[in-house]
Amino acid sequence: MRPIDRNEVLGIGEYEAIRERFRSRIIEEKRPRRVRIGDHLTAVFENRDSVLFQIQEMLRTERITSESGILHEIETYNDLIPAPGQLSLTLFVEIPERALRDKMLVDLVGLEDTVSLEVDGVTARATGKRDGSMEDRTTAVHYLKVDLPAEAQAAIKARKAASLVVAHPRYTVKAPLGRATVDRLAEDLS
Repeated sequence: MRPIDRNEVLGIGEYEAIRERFRSRIIEEKRPRRVRIGDHLTAVFENRDSVLFQIQEMLRTERITSESGILHEIETYNDLIPAPGQLSLTLFVEIPERALRDKMLVDLVGLEDTVSLEVDGVTARATGKRDGSMEDRTTAVHYLKVDLPAEAQAAIKARKAASLVVAHPRYTVKAPLGRATVDRLAEDLS
């Protein structure tokens, strides 16, 4: 997937005029890209549209209008766009109750190193940057990439069974991907 270009990003006023339609479309597009992983984790497979939406929403929320600020957001979020043969996902620890969330973030230290994608018997480990990570806890949001070997790419394109796997000592779960999710990932790899 090619990165987001500056000319694709609208100014705040222009974005406000189309925001509701764009937002509704992205919410629908993200539905099959969202995967529940047990009781407390969710992953969203990213693509160009989801990244463009994140950029536009950040500019809107933070009221960023300077060219340097806009370029910084584009550069930052373009890191979420997968390279050829790669998938990109955002992993969320979703626990509304603060005390339980704080405890789980400590219990799940190292979580980002235990995620993988299994496709038709092939396992590909997810990796991510450790920016801002702490030694005694994990964060609630992780940006991960999965480099897929050729046989895993072919299996996804052939719509074979796939699962997201978390193999953390305190949180072990295998979440099968639905057909709609695999279809979107096959499109991403095409």
